[in-house]
Amino acid sequence: QVKLVESGGGSVQTGGSRKLSCVGSGYTNGRYCMAWFRQAPGKEREGVAAFDEDGRVIYADSVKGRFTISRDNAKNTLYLQMNTLKPEDTAKYYCVADLELPWAPCPKLRNEYNYWGQGTQVTVSS
Repeated sequence: QVKLVESGGGSVQTGGSRKLSCVGSGYTNGRYCMAWFRQAPGKEREGVAAFDEDGRVIYADSVKGRFTISRDNAKNTLYLQMNTLKPEDTAKYYCVADLELPWAPCPKLRNEYNYWGQGTQVTVSS
C-alpha cells in the first residue's frame, strides 16, 4: 500500500515562501504519476501542480510563476516550492499519487488519484 507523508506546512505572511515535502513508501514496480492538490475551507479540492507521463510539469493558472513542483526519485520525495504566497493560497495541501498506466495518461490536475497523504496546512496571513 502506498503511503504518502507531507511536511513543511505552517504559517507565513503574504509574499513569503514555503517548501512542502512528501515522502512516499510502499511503491510497487512501475512508475507513478505525482501531483499536489489543495483544499481551502468550503471549497473543492483543486490540483495545483503535477507531472505528466513524460515528466513535464503542469500548474494551475492560480499558481503559475509562483509555485514549482520537483521530485527526487532516489529519495522517493516530491516537493512543492511556494513563493510570493497570497492569502488565497491558504489551504490544506495534499501529496497525491497513482500508478502510471501504459494505456492512459497521468491524471495531471484532475482529481483522479488513488493515493493521498494526510495533508499539511498552509496559512498565509495578510
